[in-house]
Amino acid sequence: MPAKPLLLRGARVVDPVSGTDAIADVLIDKKTISALGSALSGDGVEVVDCQGLVIAPAFVDLHTHLREPGREDAETIESGSRAAALGGFSAVCAMANTNPVADSAAVVEQVFNTGRAVGLADVYPVGAITVGLEGERLAELGEMHDSNAKVNFFSDDGRCVQDSGLMRRALEYAKAFGAIVANHAEDAGLAGGGAMNEGEVSGLLGIPGVPDEAEELVIARDLALTRLTGSRLHVPHVSTAGSVELIRAAKATGINVTAEATPHHLSLTETLVASFDPVYKVAPPLRTRADVEALRAGLIDGTIDCVATDHAPHAREDKEREFDKAPPGMLGLETAFAVLYTELVAAGLLGLSELIARMSSTPAGIRGLAGHGGPIVVGAPATLVIFDPEARWIVDPARLASLSDNTPFAGRELRGKVVHTLLRGKFTVRDGEVVDGQG
Repeated sequence: MPAKPLLLRGARVVDPVSGTDAIADVLIDKKTISALGSALSGDGVEVVDCQGLVIAPAFVDLHTHLREPGREDAETIESGSRAAALGGFSAVCAMANTNPVADSAAVVEQVFNTGRAVGLADVYPVGAITVGLEGERLAELGEMHDSNAKVNFFSDDGRCVQDSGLMRRALEYAKAFGAIVANHAEDAGLAGGGAMNEGEVSGLLGIPGVPDEAEELVIARDLALTRLTGSRLHVPHVSTAGSVELIRAAKATGINVTAEATPHHLSLTETLVASFDPVYKVAPPLRTRADVEALRAGLIDGTIDCVATDHAPHAREDKEREFDKAPPGMLGLETAFAVLYTELVAAGLLGLSELIARMSSTPAGIRGLAGHGGPIVVGAPATLVIFDPEARWIVDPARLASLSDNTPFAGRELRGKVVHTLLRGKFTVRDGEVVDGQG
């Protein structure tokens, strides 16, 4: 039996693409938006009361670790998709550091097809830059691009391409088919096995540190190579004030670069490491309050184009070790919007439409994900997030959909809660609960 048309009644519709910010009804028929306006009605429609809620384009994450294949004890594509839907995401880009590594058409197609079979979010694989993430020879970028997954985004995230000549070749090769290269910016010699930000706090704690320059030197090099090759560079998880300045200056000279920052780097600082709790270990490390403020300023003025979660689940037995031996990474999908709404919008630092753009239309545009990121107009796919901006909730790791529980926001009260998520007209989350069986 065909599904009834849906009438989302009385919400505030905020769409940065069309410039809409108004109270309206949204009528959805099959997969698309069929009408927008006030006091809409229709025969046989299912009415969903959305008064007091906000309807926006569903979110897009350019940087997600789903761990499948290889570490299904930490996360699977299904569990990660559930987390994504609960966080208001309709599309996530799955990083290549799986086992086997996503450095071939076979692996990226496996990830892509599994995501589609789950049906809770569109999963777009990120292909590895180098074979096995070993930084020695290029992976078959063209093969992955020509596969059914149509990969146009490549990264060895978790490892940096240290060889400048190899990075140049990657940029040149990717340019041939309009793809983007995203390099984990960390100079291995300077990082030297550091486990937190290098500075006064690391000195007091006796924990080896990673200096800002480990990130900034690689970004400066990659920007120079992007200028040389005329390619497209994306800078993941920017964490230092110096990196923001490098990217700002590069954009001013016309270098084709985009950049992301994570919710944790936009809200947390190195002082949390004083607890020696490995939940606060991440790469790049949490930095200083001055770095947080610089990242926020960069996000506000557009130097940092978008937010990406760097959702990095780890099994409890791996994460709960001595701080310097624990793997880096934090959960992010289910808390990203609420953290940034709380820290930036509710605090009056960033407008709601601007935050939505940085979580939806901008990342969708960077990767070219048609059908995601809006606009909310008649004829467009009904891929939407509906949230309560006034809802307050406590982050409980035991209630998260992820198979792992390494969230740095455990026990924290956040403002802003996803109520519904729709993917092409179907609920993936309804009334805060995952709707299975999308297919």
